[in-house]
Amino acid sequence: MFENKKISIIIPTYNEEKSIAEVINDFFATGWVDEVVVVDNNAKGNTKAEILKTGARYVYEPRKQGYGYALMRGLQEAIGDLLITCEGDGTFRAIDLDKFLSYSRDFDVVFGTRTSRAAIWSGAFMPFPVRFGNWAVAKIVEVLHNGPVLTDVGCTYKLFSRRAYEKIKDLFKLSDGGGRFSPEVMIWAIRRKLKSIEIPVIFKPRVGQSMYTGSIIKAAILGFKMIPLIIKYRLKRI
Repeated sequence: MFENKKISIIIPTYNEEKSIAEVINDFFATGWVDEVVVVDNNAKGNTKAEILKTGARYVYEPRKQGYGYALMRGLQEAIGDLLITCEGDGTFRAIDLDKFLSYSRDFDVVFGTRTSRAAIWSGAFMPFPVRFGNWAVAKIVEVLHNGPVLTDVGCTYKLFSRRAYEKIKDLFKLSDGGGRFSPEVMIWAIRRKLKSIEIPVIFKPRVGQSMYTGSIIKAAILGFKMIPLIIKYRLKRI
């Protein structure tokens, strides 16, 4: 709990059996977290068994496959006053939660960014083309949708107040539930005039293989797929 507000962490999982338990335990170890909701989106290997070893709340989402669907299901399940989405692959630090909580005093939504060079650890998957691509697509969101300063379109580490969630949850039906959900939810928050800010977070090497990225080519394909969606929302009244 933080200043009498319950804290929920939402983690989607598909291929994180080697890291998920440590990520969950690290969040509980901060002393702020009231619940960790892990959404099993047809996860591979022993991921489920690793989750059940922890104090996390296990949610099974087998029908709708996709990063976005898993996060939306987790947000719907969470009970917290502050809702934080994160990865289960070990790329983010639980202790960085204190940055998000601090900014939550003044902002409805806090977006993380992994593109600050000083915060990228050696071995993390953020080569220059990927960092530049995230920055460039984020700038399209910033300019077309009149957002705050944005430098990363793909960072999962985000905070939403309960008020912010209630203001955007009706837009979930517009999403295809896939890998483009990150810019999509950013656009929803901006267009619904929620007070938003972006902050840098430490970005570490991933444990295991990513479903959506992991190579420059994969990251580029996903980035190019985001652009039409960003333009579409500029033309859509939401």
